[in-house]
Amino acid sequence: MKALAKNPHIKLIEKDFKIRAHCLILKKPIACQRPSTPLLNHANKSALVTWNIKRIKAPAAWTITRGKSIKVAIIDTGIAAHPNLRLAGGKNTINGRSFADDNGHGTHVAGIIAAIGIAGKITGTAPAVKLYAVKALDKNGSGFVSDIIEGINWCINNRMHVINMSFGILGSQSSNTLHNTIKRAAKQGIVIVASAGNSGSSSGKIDEPASFTETIAVAASTRLNKIASFSSRGRGIGLSAPGVNILSTWLNGKYIKLSGTSMAAPHVSGGAALLLAGKPGLSPNAVKTRLRNRALKLKNYSSLAQGAGLMQLDRIFKA
Repeated sequence: MKALAKNPHIKLIEKDFKIRAHCLILKKPIACQRPSTPLLNHANKSALVTWNIKRIKAPAAWTITRGKSIKVAIIDTGIAAHPNLRLAGGKNTINGRSFADDNGHGTHVAGIIAAIGIAGKITGTAPAVKLYAVKALDKNGSGFVSDIIEGINWCINNRMHVINMSFGILGSQSSNTLHNTIKRAAKQGIVIVASAGNSGSSSGKIDEPASFTETIAVAASTRLNKIASFSSRGRGIGLSAPGVNILSTWLNGKYIKLSGTSMAAPHVSGGAALLLAGKPGLSPNAVKTRLRNRALKLKNYSSLAQGAGLMQLDRIFKA
């Protein structure tokens, strides 16, 4: 370590911290059932628009755009082949092999952002985006900061518009290297969305990388427009989005309900993609500000729990 530190080509040496996905509740995979009164206001008129997609009012934004041409990268456990997902490419930063999902978490996140809405199945927040898988977490949903950093650099080099990060550094550890890499991505114009964490109301703080000011940190809300009991509280939360019993894509072409701030963050990533598609050229800070300014403030919760409130996409294109 001392010899490495003296090397003029090495800027700094830092411990490689562990990262883990922000997912809580796993239920048995289920077939996606069509509701008796599906919402029919986009290209595929037989697709299912679930409560969470309605709650953030994504269908209203679809009258302007569905996210076409926007490149969204999900740094996670990979993305599995699924009939309701259209994958544009990806990268495995763990071993350079396949970026296919061997856990399920990344595939679930992908569906919340970009499920295309095949007949009778769910539609994501921004179903027309270009979706990229950056596999940096293993089959157990865990990984290392170094692989996340490599993934962010891949996103910079491949000109992604939005990065979703539904994970957090374990414990109270902090990574300056990760923060510096995120700063670089933000300077390149990439909107970075991160889950706040699942440590609950007594947590007192949110996890890294959500705590970095360059990200949009997302708390989890319920179907009753309450902040989920598991959602971390603390300074730095930007927005809230549905994160309890969210139905989305899964391994082997299936669908499953999961809960966690992991599920809340991709709603905001999809919302950011819709905004960028409808108003090209917005800076990451401008995207964050517009989404926050148009959010719905939830009653009986402070900004430490909900940020600016529940994201509302019917308002994002209004002056």
